[in-house]
Amino acid sequence: MVGESDQKRVDSASRIIRVQPDSVYSAWTNPEALMSWLPPEGMRGRLDEFDLREGGTYRMTLTYTEADDQFMGKSSAHSDVVQGRFQHLVPNQLIVQLINFESKDPAFAGTMTMKWIFNRVPEGTEVKIECKDVPEGIRREDHITGLNESLKNLAHFVEKK
Repeated sequence: MVGESDQKRVDSASRIIRVQPDSVYSAWTNPEALMSWLPPEGMRGRLDEFDLREGGTYRMTLTYTEADDQFMGKSSAHSDVVQGRFQHLVPNQLIVQLINFESKDPAFAGTMTMKWIFNRVPEGTEVKIECKDVPEGIRREDHITGLNESLKNLAHFVEKK
């Protein structure tokens, strides 16, 4: 029997975006576009590397735009450095990535699996984000808020075109 403490945490969010899946997928696979919408409110992003292929890696730095003790970074006082690997890519349908946060704090250790799922629906595309094995140091409320902000930013980015 698996105890509750042995179960890995899963965080998720979804949103209907009024464009076709190919537009959503393109916004994800273009590095410049990605950095314009992915960072949640109060952060900016930079890609240090981006090799979009199965097995390819990326390195991203997210920095808080205002130095504030309320928002502490995982990698430094005000930034999160993420090392990711693309595990599975299905154009216009699915992006699966394995993510590690660079941090000395063991609460952020481990590999998180993040799935971006694009389902065609009558209104456009339902975009679902599923994060499995979320490090315990990431507060669930903050994480879900960040996921929803990224989805809101994505919708604004692709629907205005």
